[in-house]
Amino acid sequence: MTTTLPTFAATGLAPALVSELVAQGITAPFPIQAATLPDSLAGRDVLGRGRTGSGKTLAFGLPLLHRTSGRRARPGRPLALVLVPTRELAQQVTAALTPYAGALGLRCATVVGGLSLVRQADALRAGAEVLVATPGRLHDLIDRGDARLDQVAVTVLDEADQMADMGFLPQVTKLLEQVAPGGQRMLFSATLDRGVDRLVRRFLTDPVTHSVDPGTATVTAMTHHVLHLEPEDKPAALAHIAAREGRTIVFIATKHRADRVARQLLAKGVRAAALHGGKSQPQRTRILEQFRTGQVTALVATDVAARGIHVDGLDLVVNADPPAEAKDYLHRGGRTARAGESGTVVTLVLPEQRRDVARLMSTAGIDPKTTRVRPGDAELSRLTGAREPSGVPVTIAPPPAAAHPAPATRPRRRPRRR
Repeated sequence: MTTTLPTFAATGLAPALVSELVAQGITAPFPIQAATLPDSLAGRDVLGRGRTGSGKTLAFGLPLLHRTSGRRARPGRPLALVLVPTRELAQQVTAALTPYAGALGLRCATVVGGLSLVRQADALRAGAEVLVATPGRLHDLIDRGDARLDQVAVTVLDEADQMADMGFLPQVTKLLEQVAPGGQRMLFSATLDRGVDRLVRRFLTDPVTHSVDPGTATVTAMTHHVLHLEPEDKPAALAHIAAREGRTIVFIATKHRADRVARQLLAKGVRAAALHGGKSQPQRTRILEQFRTGQVTALVATDVAARGIHVDGLDLVVNADPPAEAKDYLHRGGRTARAGESGTVVTLVLPEQRRDVARLMSTAGIDPKTTRVRPGDAELSRLTGAREPSGVPVTIAPPPAAAHPAPATRPRRRPRRR
């Protein structure tokens, strides 16, 4: 079910939001926004299925703000809630919604693990109409008595499938049980497996389903390449690719290997940094800023970075280690070719990985171009912009350790935090 809308104004969106969209240079809805806005603005429960980078944040954020406008939250009692799986995505959603919230006089608060719990409690007590949160930290604040969800009238679950993968569904279920009954619920997910379907059945009432760019769809502006190479050639080939002009994300299987690859690239003259769940939140934020500004040109990341990171103009994603599942491939690739831009996804494949990668591509609905390469090949340069690294070791100022260590609180009962 889709609707073609020529302008945001045609949806009945609050004039202040329409004006802010124009101020932000956004004049026409993306397909997922055009499809969902009439129903979400009318208060219907919505199930949205769309690939990462398709414009989902404004698809749920605009109606959430529109329907919260004019109300004022009491201390610790938000009126609208967005649940997301990772800290990075929480910060991205907050950044995306803040100018629109400001246009309506609404206050936003962000609640994530890895940052000061006391500061977040203070922000909630000061009053925030819109709360963006990861499930674990929100549970902590509720347990402490710093937050209550009984006034939440609009609830959004973003990237619900990843919350399932990360084991968050029991916590999400408990949170949804606490929001105001009869409120609006919107759930966005690339897939409906691993218990996401049960959440939909239990918490969404007669939802309208909109599928735009389903989870297995590829992006017309995205080119996919599988590069076959020998094990002894892989480190040099990766260094050549990472030394290209512009910014590149290199995906690695584990955080220890990500650290090692980043060190190897730095030694060869590539401005690289590792990003993974073993870094503190201030470190992760600083590394991302270094990447956005070009101080870091090769971001060596684990799958923690595959969702919730948006960097304008990123045109190459490299799977140095092929992902385990098709949807991980799609989410990694979703860092490029966002919002109508073009991009390339390159996967480096050793002989023993060929069968698994072929199966993964088939599941993902992707027909990649396959090429055999070696370091220094003209074809490798043509496909990726690879070039010989300088060989002169570089040093990048490391991000500081946690700038604001979280004050001591009672012992944490949940060992896993995102």
